[in-house]
Amino acid sequence: MEAKRQNRGEAGVDGETLAAIHASPAGRQQWLDRLREELRTKGYRPSPVRRVRIPKGGGGERPLGIPTVKARVVQTALCQLLIPVFEADFHPRSYGFRPKRRAHQAIAEIQKAVQQGYVEIIDADLSKYFDTIPHRGLMRAVARRVSDDYK
Repeated sequence: MEAKRQNRGEAGVDGETLAAIHASPAGRQQWLDRLREELRTKGYRPSPVRRVRIPKGGGGERPLGIPTVKARVVQTALCQLLIPVFEADFHPRSYGFRPKRRAHQAIAEIQKAVQQGYVEIIDADLSKYFDTIPHRGLMRAVARRVSDDYK
């Protein structure tokens, strides 16, 4: 569990922090072993997300959800498993939020296209999409690609 700590490891609704896990006498290995057993026996249930509001640069605030450390570990593990599965579906010229893809690569691609005579660029930003994503449809799409026998 070499978790990234750049966001200070804020606690979720359970109050548990990365620092406390690392400092506990039981240690992180026992913590991970308990989590592994919860996942193996299908006893794991994610906790609610702690909601806070953080200031925006231009004024105002935006909501931020802080999951528990346990949920972050599970989410990271799932992400590591699912990214390769779904990465194969993405268009080769899609750059947003993809591994090993950076904004400067997208800009270089645009420059190359302009030099080849292209005059149109499609830039899509779905504002607040994850606030409104159709959950049932998303789960069906995932189920078509992932067979885990979970019921």
